[in-house]
Formats: sequence, C-alpha cells, structure tokens
Amino acid sequence: MFYRPHEGHGLPHNPFNAIVTPRPIGWISSRGADGSDNLAPYSFFNAIAYTPPQVMFASTSDKPDRPRGKDSLGNIEETGVFCVNIVEFSAFQAMSDTSGAYEREVDEFARVGIEKAQCREIDCPMVAGAPAALECRLVEVVKLRGPSNYMAIGEVVGVHMRDDCLKDGAFDITTFQPLARLGYRDYTRVAEVFTLKRPDDA
Repeated sequence: MFYRPHEGHGLPHNPFNAIVTPRPIGWISSRGADGSDNLAPYSFFNAIAYTPPQVMFASTSDKPDRPRGKDSLGNIEETGVFCVNIVEFSAFQAMSDTSGAYEREVDEFARVGIEKAQCREIDCPMVAGAPAALECRLVEVVKLRGPSNYMAIGEVVGVHMRDDCLKDGAFDITTFQPLARLGYRDYTRVAEVFTLKRPDDA
C-alpha cells in the first residue's frame, strides 16, 4: 500500500501513529503565571541533544480557553519552565486520566489524585515518586506546519532519578517498565532490554 497524506489513506483509522512507534510519553507538568498547576501527557516527545541536554514535546490541538495550543503550552509560555515526568507502567491509568480536555483552572494532580512535589531548580510541580523527572527551562516554542501544531524545546537544568531505579550505577528501566505509546488507542511497556555494540565500540 502507498498513500499521499494530503489525499487520505482510505483506512478506518490514521496509520501514521501506528507506524512511528513506540514513542516515549512525556508527562508534562507546568504552572501558570497565576499559580495554577497542570499535568498532561504528550506522546510526541523525545530527548534531542546531550550537551546541553534538551528535550522537546509537541502540542497538536487547541483549546477554546487558550489563545493557542493547550494548557501546558500556555503555562510554559507564561513562566518559561516545565517538568517532564517519566511514566511507569503502574501509572498508566492515572496518566490517561490526566489527558482529559479539562478547563484551564483544573489541577489534574488534584483531580486524579496524584501526589505533587516541588521542583528544585524551577518554580514548577512534579509527580512525586516518578521514576525520573527532568526540570526544564524553555528554549523556544516553534510553530510547526498545520493550524494547531507547536513544538516546545526545553533545556534540562535538573534531573531526578528514583533510588530504586539505580542498579550498579546505571538507570535500570526494567525496575519500573516505562509506558510507551503505539498507534490508535494502544500502548506498550518496556520490560526487556538487550545490549548491542556499535561497530566503533572498543
């Protein structure tokens, strides 16, 4: 099969998300200029540089109570900071519950019953007990092609790792099995890893 996106695919559901998988989930916490907190998952998310460490996530829809983008983007543009919380498999339902299209004043931490902690380097909440969390300062928001597509790039200025996830000096993801997004309404978890040497490895 071959299709041109602008002509449509003719399938019951868009296959694009199912092709580009698995994708890590950035559980983005933010705080607005008015002090209101927000927590929402984004599967268009990834790390994009080592030095300095940088991450990105993309918001792909608008809300009627925001000038552009969603609450996460609005808060981040107001305050210049955000936190990426890593989602463990056991938190899949809580993560999903925070994805609702709530009013901007709704605190998803409180609504879903997620314990909140304070970041150290930035004025922003984080998910208490998350396997890892990345405190970020906004580098820039890039307007992508399409009416409601925006990419936020942040520089990581603080890194949290849960003690039980550190094994022999390495961050062991099998201890918490990170949740990953597939296509449609499907998810998976990483429970098994293998090591593969590169040609230039000694």
